[in-house]
Amino acid sequence: MIILKDIVKSSKGDKAKIRKSVAEIIGRVKSKGDDAIIEMTEQFDGVKVDKFKISEEEIKKAYDLVDEKTVKTLHFAAERIELFAKRQLACLKPLEFEDTPGVILGHKLIPMNSCACYIPGGRYPLPSTAIMSVLVAKTAGVKRVVACSPPSKQFLSIHPAILVALDIAGADEIYCVGGAQAIAACVYGTETIKPVDLIVGPGNKFVNEAKRQVMGDVGVDSLSGPSEVLIIADESASSDYIVSDLLALCEHDPAARTALVTTSKKLANVVLGKIKKEASKLVNSKVSLKSWEENGQIIFVDNLEEAIEFANNYAPEHLEVQTSRNDEVVNKLINFGSLFIGRYSPHTFGDYVSGPNHILPTMRTARYSNGLWVGEFIRVSCYQKINKKGAISLSAAACNMAKIEGLLAHKQSIEIRLNK
Repeated sequence: MIILKDIVKSSKGDKAKIRKSVAEIIGRVKSKGDDAIIEMTEQFDGVKVDKFKISEEEIKKAYDLVDEKTVKTLHFAAERIELFAKRQLACLKPLEFEDTPGVILGHKLIPMNSCACYIPGGRYPLPSTAIMSVLVAKTAGVKRVVACSPPSKQFLSIHPAILVALDIAGADEIYCVGGAQAIAACVYGTETIKPVDLIVGPGNKFVNEAKRQVMGDVGVDSLSGPSEVLIIADESASSDYIVSDLLALCEHDPAARTALVTTSKKLANVVLGKIKKEASKLVNSKVSLKSWEENGQIIFVDNLEEAIEFANNYAPEHLEVQTSRNDEVVNKLINFGSLFIGRYSPHTFGDYVSGPNHILPTMRTARYSNGLWVGEFIRVSCYQKINKKGAISLSAAACNMAKIEGLLAHKQSIEIRLNK
């Protein structure tokens, strides 16, 4: 393996400072409620608001602020995302069986009672994330779906494209609040926002730190880092496609991570020669160039087996495969957030309209976790229904286990039923 371009080792941010700052924000929300939200919206977002719950009138007004093509696009994306979520939901089934006479076992599928979906709105408005989170929660059957997104300075409220997306997705409550304060409000409640049971959605380092600090008081989906893509390619791949896909990821964030692993040194050198030139043509050229220069990698390997091993160890958020042996390669890949197979499957389709969710594990967490899906919002809760005959068949083993563990009241709770 030869590293032709590597990540620039930069110093990490002051985690202790972020933790302290977030703890203070959470404390302010706990003690001052709505007043803290209003104060911090002006302090951190530069927007002064009197109230932060979005009304029906504001949602209707948002439709007037976006063009008809945008509305149609959001509906198209919603239909595809909902279709995929419904197909996933169909794979989940209640269970009940009688394995021993008098012993009925099973599980129920119980949707979360409430959840909050966080939709970032900093560098870019992300209506796609609104649909990916809220619509999937509603498809799962969550009764109360809350959406939080920070204000846009241009509109002095949530960006209208996000508001339209949230309306299409079916959000029950929408709040113009962002950052760690939004997470705190949804966990501990304020005069306006009632607490929820689960929080999902991506965010910046302050949002992630807030999710980490409140974990346990509420459920969280994941702690996401900067976005990532890894591309496995051989000599059959198009350098133009690869450059385009790498830059599409780079424009997310200066900290976004991109990597090409290839068996073709020629392809590697062509991509290396093209990418800065192509990045300079982009509207977001500064962000893209910084991301590539500091966090981009190009790695030459001797064979596809070595590329597969690298990918499985890397466990990327997005994994693209552009080779002449795609099926063979895909069968050996095990660690990824979402997989994109073939030259006509860029990760950008997954960001918007292909159907699977784009809220995905990062920072190698794909080794043990998955992206947001309909099952995230459903608890699989087990039950047992046992009659006297079934109790007799289980009693000897259960009583002996209680005796082994020294928990004699457990043993008694069984024996008292059999003696009667």
